[in-house]
Amino acid sequence: MHIFELSKRKDLFEEAVDAFWKQWGSEESYLFYKDCMHRSCETDEEVPRFYIALEDETIIGTFAILRNDINSRQDLSPWIACLYVDPEWRGRGLGAQFLQYALKEAGRKGYKKLYLATDHDGYYKRYNWLHSSEAYGLGGNFIKVYEKSTGL
Repeated sequence: MHIFELSKRKDLFEEAVDAFWKQWGSEESYLFYKDCMHRSCETDEEVPRFYIALEDETIIGTFAILRNDINSRQDLSPWIACLYVDPEWRGRGLGAQFLQYALKEAGRKGYKKLYLATDHDGYYKRYNWLHSSEAYGLGGNFIKVYEKSTGL
């Protein structure tokens, strides 16, 4: 398994858009994902960045490092989002590898912390992510915010 920043594997761009959109999008959001991912491949900025995990040129997992994942928490950056492991590849520690890779990338880019928003309590606590606060979505629902030091 190898992890690639999508901007380094533009040959898989359409396949990557499909992978992210199928897991995280809705019928109306395909162009949103495509535009976000296209712009991440064209910018010189450190974030946003989208990552794909490949096994024999097949996408088996995804994640992104974004400026922001929750609109009400503009004070926090960057965020890991869209963490996904194909069901056939689960139980092999790939999610933990993606988290560690994202932390190293965020540190390399000069960030002291990485944030995430989730309703999966136990999963991130298992990897020593700290539940630090809550955030509110546009619909008024709250979601837990976790953070972890990049070691910088």
